[in-house]
Amino acid sequence: MVSNVTTTPTTATGPAINSSAALKTAGQTSADAQQDRFLKLLVAQLNNQDPMNPMDNAQMTSQMAQINTVSGIQQLNETMKSMAAQFTQMQALQGTAMIGHEVLVKSNTLTIDGAKAKGSIDLSGNADHVTVTVMSPGGETLGTINLGAATAGRHAFEWDASNYTGTGNPTYKVTATSGGKNVPTTDLARDTVLSIGSNGIELKGREPVFYDEILAIL
Repeated sequence: MVSNVTTTPTTATGPAINSSAALKTAGQTSADAQQDRFLKLLVAQLNNQDPMNPMDNAQMTSQMAQINTVSGIQQLNETMKSMAAQFTQMQALQGTAMIGHEVLVKSNTLTIDGAKAKGSIDLSGNADHVTVTVMSPGGETLGTINLGAATAGRHAFEWDASNYTGTGNPTYKVTATSGGKNVPTTDLARDTVLSIGSNGIELKGREPVFYDEILAIL
């Protein structure tokens, strides 16, 4: 007979603990039931075998080894599922430390916060001239930031958005050259973390992102 079981979370971490325990219990029950079925079949086979041609020890040992292997793999799979669920919960709990902090994501779309828009660029090499052109969503030039010469690595910039009256987030384009040749760059946007959830990280000025999309916490 199967009994209905209900759980009532009493703490903030209650659901995660109950979920992990349920996965572990389900895995053990499933493996035990499978092994029980195998033993019943084995006993039935032994009771009904031909006395003149009984099952040899090697065959019986082989069947028992097979069921033990299958049972072990199933238990391992359930254990991995439980560990994955716990890791997801721990990741969300640890991620709460990012709330209110600025982070860097790979994007050329700027978030305006307090009449300022902040971004960063990664230069793959040294550059003689680096220029950041800020544009409206429609492609109109709103301003230009001259960063001058810059070494390889990450460089931050700010754009004064106090006079910006557009409705969409502005974007930017970087021009970096060295000896007349273009230097490859990576566009980065700075945004503020509002909340953390199992589906990702909610930012102030853009769509939610996943944990692996956060390149740096500022």
